[in-house]
Amino acid sequence: MKEPSKLKRTSLVTTFLFCALLSLAASAKVQDTPPKEEGSFRSPELVELVKLDRMLRLDIRYATKNSFVGRPVYPSARAFLQRPAAEALVRASRTLRKQGFGLTVFDGYRPWHVTRLFWELTPADKKQFVADPARGSRHNRGCAVDLTLYDLRTRKQVSMPGEYDEMTERSHINYAGGTAEQRRLRDLLRAAMEAEGFAVYEPEWWHYDYKDWRLYPILNLSFSEIVAGGMKAKGKRL
Repeated sequence: MKEPSKLKRTSLVTTFLFCALLSLAASAKVQDTPPKEEGSFRSPELVELVKLDRMLRLDIRYATKNSFVGRPVYPSARAFLQRPAAEALVRASRTLRKQGFGLTVFDGYRPWHVTRLFWELTPADKKQFVADPARGSRHNRGCAVDLTLYDLRTRKQVSMPGEYDEMTERSHINYAGGTAEQRRLRDLLRAAMEAEGFAVYEPEWWHYDYKDWRLYPILNLSFSEIVAGGMKAKGKRL
């Protein structure tokens, strides 16, 4: 049998290594439990937003098929935040009402297992738009909110430079495209939120983190557990 040439042997080795790497990548699994954290945290107190301010409107896309997932990942259209963050959001809402606008909430507290799902479904070149489950999301801590403005007169959501959950440059808070009015409304939302202790996540004009997010643990509670009071009863990191 004729011995393979050096070039062919090199090619075979390269192919073998490539296939081995693919196999390892395919077999790698995203962790199936929330990351363990050291230190002490505040006891969580997640509150339902609409119970604090009747003018807050909900558009919880993740309870519908109308999201990048393509199917519901929440059992119901509800939004929760840790109480200090929720109360700060209500103050921002009141400020905006004086200017003719209300707040529409897309998402608040998010169970950790949903963050893991988002990570698994998002292409590598779009990972900046989702949180790494190995580190957890500020949504998991109940200290992040996704939202936009609606016009109090027409009751319709305003037009922003990009759409919610759009994974493009148009979502960046400093995107210079769109119309002057779209940018003005984006900046109006930002000013109201920052005045109450929220900071925008720059790649996403709709995402705001409350200043004390580091003081709360990563949670994996279901909405039903929150409503049933299981969170306060357990009073521990999950």
